[in-house]
Amino acid sequence: MKILLVEDEWGLVEALKAIFLRENYSVDVCMDGVSGLDYGLTGIYDLIILDIMLPQKNGISVLTALRQAKIATPVLMLTAKAEIEDKIMGLDCGADDYLTKPFQTGELLARIRAVTRRKGEILSQDPTWGDLTLRQKTREIHCGDASVKLGLKEFLLLETLMLNPKQIISKEQLIEKVWGFDTEVEYNNVEVYISFLRKKITFIGSLLQIKVNRGIGYFLEMPDSE
Repeated sequence: MKILLVEDEWGLVEALKAIFLRENYSVDVCMDGVSGLDYGLTGIYDLIILDIMLPQKNGISVLTALRQAKIATPVLMLTAKAEIEDKIMGLDCGADDYLTKPFQTGELLARIRAVTRRKGEILSQDPTWGDLTLRQKTREIHCGDASVKLGLKEFLLLETLMLNPKQIISKEQLIEKVWGFDTEVEYNNVEVYISFLRKKITFIGSLLQIKVNRGIGYFLEMPDSE
């Protein structure tokens, strides 16, 4: 699991990093709201843990911006405040759960499991973009009656793009999501697999296009029907 932790208390950051390491979770840390929003907008995380009291941009503003950008990543909010109004505001803005500091490790991990389990239940519905559907159980793409099997890396690349609609995903983000954080895979590997995907999408007659914004990354586009 890949977690984005947006928290400005260094002692808590170090403690949470140690906990996540024991659980074999990968974690990126941002210590202000502006950088937290930038990282969150990539859409590559399985969970965002977001403090409400942050420098530069508070957690509610970050969460609101993420949801306005159609980022559906589950968000667990942390706060030192216990007032019910803060919890209501966070939940109304799109938070999936709330945890008041200080908290026990067991409760934190239980809430993480619950939030990500709910995400898994939602994602059990096969994503569709335009005329193309990605079958997650069989790793196939379907367009009408036509279908073709995807390799694992092809599947993970397309899944990442389809689950982050209207987002440009960089090669670095795709490498980290598909191959892992410590991989030695290079950009040309991504280009090769994107080429494979494009050929298979065309093969089944789909009009879906994997577009590239040079120097930035890839995104999906469905041409307007005439």
